[in-house]
Amino acid sequence: MTALRRLPVQVLLGGIALLWLVPTFGLLLTSLLPPSVIQSDGWWTVLAEPRLVTLDNYRAMFADRQLVDALVTTCVVAVGNTALLVLVSALAGYAFAWLPFPGRDALFLVVVGLLVVPLQVALIPIFSLYSATGLFDTAAGLILFHVAFGLPFGIFLLRNALLEIPVEVIESARLDGASEARVFTQLILPLSRPAIAALAIFQFLFTWNDLIVALTLGRATQPLTVAIFAQLRQYGANIDIIAPAAFISLAIPLAVFLSLQRAFTRGLLAGSTKG
Repeated sequence: MTALRRLPVQVLLGGIALLWLVPTFGLLLTSLLPPSVIQSDGWWTVLAEPRLVTLDNYRAMFADRQLVDALVTTCVVAVGNTALLVLVSALAGYAFAWLPFPGRDALFLVVVGLLVVPLQVALIPIFSLYSATGLFDTAAGLILFHVAFGLPFGIFLLRNALLEIPVEVIESARLDGASEARVFTQLILPLSRPAIAALAIFQFLFTWNDLIVALTLGRATQPLTVAIFAQLRQYGANIDIIAPAAFISLAIPLAVFLSLQRAFTRGLLAGSTKG
């Protein structure tokens, strides 16, 4: 009886999932079709004629130096800023949760307030600052920008997650003579892995899919989103290059999310009972 009551909801969710997957599936098949077929027919043609499938589009894409460099840049920026953000957020979250210091609560309120600041308001000031300091059009500049604007959310998430750790565990480690560095590395980090995974996924996906920051703060240093945009703008009919690049741009973050989805769900619930 319970299964029957859940059936309509399951059918509805299955239908929504199918509608969401159709464009992705269509993009995959488009990336496997010859340019002549793409321009004259739809991606569904391959369902009737599987012999049309070819990897020539992917070979052409990886032969395009601009797109390959853009893919490498995207990986460097996404992985680099995610790792740096997680480290700094974990250290700050630990300090806000378990290290008493003057003005701690007031400073945390400032961090929470920064959550509402849109990154668009900082693009022009940061552009001027980067131009003066030599960080403009560099991977380091993009990494630092994304870390700066990801920190308020990262600190907020990890601070609340760390408050879930029983105080007895922390005090017991300190009474046993463990230093704060040892408490952090051997106790805090392992116990907060779900929240760290959730933060890492959020930041990785946001950075990987970023366009506006990369367009504003870069020229020759182009992530994959900017390179695809440039290909689409300059060569509107160059779908045989754009389709595989777009699919790779979609598939990598999707694979990261699916591989860490359990930790992601647990991380979102971390800190939900304490503030």
